[in-house]
Amino acid sequence: MSIRIDDTDRKILAALQRDASRSLDEIATEIGSSKTPVWNRIRKLREAGIIKSQTVLLDAEALGFEACFFVLIRTSEHDAVWQERFLNALTARPEVQEAHRLAGDIDYILKVRVANARAYDIFYQALISEVKVHTVTALLSMEEIKSTVALPL
Repeated sequence: MSIRIDDTDRKILAALQRDASRSLDEIATEIGSSKTPVWNRIRKLREAGIIKSQTVLLDAEALGFEACFFVLIRTSEHDAVWQERFLNALTARPEVQEAHRLAGDIDYILKVRVANARAYDIFYQALISEVKVHTVTALLSMEEIKSTVALPL
């Protein structure tokens, strides 16, 4: 389903990205509308697949996940069977927050969140036991400068 997004929809989406736990009344007041039209627009945005889901953002460090690694993977394997095994290995590992297939010298990049270096090594050993990779480079993030899931509406 394809819908046209107008300025009011963008305001609603921006408000939801900032804090989706607020009431419809609060969002409607913020964007200068009333509750029912805002609810109808949100429903249409969900039905169109523009709003995929609602969730909460947790503080990783407060929960003990103090290490964030960016893992660069090169592989000599590119067939469908290997790709399926790799995808299954990644989806089975909750430590993997993001995975991207890249153009260029590196085939994949993963964002992996773990408690510490020892936990990363356990993740790494499990991954390479499940799928064959050519090279793996792990980069430890020393400081998170910016992190957002909000789109620039």
